[in-house]
Amino acid sequence: MSDARPTAPRVASVAVATPPHRHRQRDIAAVFAGAFLAADAVVRRQFTGIAAHTGIEYRHLSLPLAEYRRPRTFTEYNETWAVTAHQVGHDALVRALDAADVRPDEVGAIVTTTTTGACVPSFDAGLIGRVGLPRHVARMPMLGLGCAGGAAGLARTRDYLRGHPDQIAVLVSVELCSLNFQCTDASVANLVATGLFGDAGAAAVVFGAHRAPEAAGPALVAARSRLHPETEHLMGMRLGTDGFVVFLSPHIPDFVEKHLPGEIHGFLAGHGLTTQDIATWVCHPGGPKVIEVLDRCLDLPPGALDRTRASLAERGNISSASVLDVLHRTMAAPPAPGSHGLLLAVGPGLTSELVLLHW
Repeated sequence: MSDARPTAPRVASVAVATPPHRHRQRDIAAVFAGAFLAADAVVRRQFTGIAAHTGIEYRHLSLPLAEYRRPRTFTEYNETWAVTAHQVGHDALVRALDAADVRPDEVGAIVTTTTTGACVPSFDAGLIGRVGLPRHVARMPMLGLGCAGGAAGLARTRDYLRGHPDQIAVLVSVELCSLNFQCTDASVANLVATGLFGDAGAAAVVFGAHRAPEAAGPALVAARSRLHPETEHLMGMRLGTDGFVVFLSPHIPDFVEKHLPGEIHGFLAGHGLTTQDIATWVCHPGGPKVIEVLDRCLDLPPGALDRTRASLAERGNISSASVLDVLHRTMAAPPAPGSHGLLLAVGPGLTSELVLLHW
C-alpha cells in the first residue's frame, strides 16, 4: 500500500511586525537630508529627489524620527538594534504562532535571518525564552544574506522539515535598516539606501509534510540558491568603525535583467513548468527599477507584481522581511487550489533565491 501523505512542507501562517514609529516618506526624507553632516545643499536636494522617486509612501523606523538628527556611534546603534530586534521578532513570531494555532512548545526548529545588526548569542536566543519555545529547539541563525534572507530562510526551513516531517519549524526575519544610517557618507549608494530601506520583522510557521494538511498556505515544493560568480562588488555591506556601510552598484538592474530570467526558466523547467504556469509571483521589492526589470524581462501579466509594489509603498524595502510581507499579502487572497507560485529574492553576493510554491 502506497503512502499517500503529502511530501512537501507547507506554510501555515506568516505575520509581520514593525517598530512603532511610522512616518510619511517625505517627512523621513526631510529629516535625513538635514542629518547628513558632510553634505552640501546640492547633495541634500539629490537625496530628497532620490527618496521621492522610490514608490514609497511610508516607512517604519526604530527610533523617533527627530532622533536621527543626532549622530550615534556604532555601539549605540547596535545596542538599540538588539533591544528592538528582540521586541519586533517576538511580536512577529507570537502573531504567526497564534494565526497557525500552534503552541510555542510544539516548535522543533527556529531559523532566523538578519543583516542589520549583530549580537552573540544570536537574537533567537532571546526569543526562545520570551516566546516559550522548547529549550531543545534546533537553532539556525543566518547573518549576512541581506534581501535574499527571507527566501533563503524559507528554503532552509524546508530543508530541515524534509528530514523531520512530523515537526513544526518557524522562520523569523528582523531587519532594522535605519539603524545603519551613515550620516557622514554622501555617496550615491548611501543616499539610495537611506531613501529606500525601512524597519520591520516577519515570521512564518511551517508544518512538516506529515502535518501539512493542517496548514492553509502553500507547499514549499522545491528551492534553488545561486551565488553568481564575480558579483560580490555589486551589492553588500562593509563593517567599519561607523557600523554597516551599504554599497549598491547602479548596474544591479542590468545584471538582474541579463541573468535572472535564465535562472528562473531553468529552475521551472526542471519541474516541468514555464513562467506561464505560475499563477502568483511572490517577489522581493528591491526597488522600482528592479521591479520594472522583473515585469519586463519575465513578460508578466498585468498586476502580477501589485503586491510587491504595495509592500514597497507601505513599508519601504525591509530587506529579508520584504518577501515574507509579500507572501503574507498573497496568503490573504491566495490563488486557486492546485496553482503554482514562485517566491524569489535577490541579495548580496550576488545571490538569487527561488522557492517553488504550490497551493
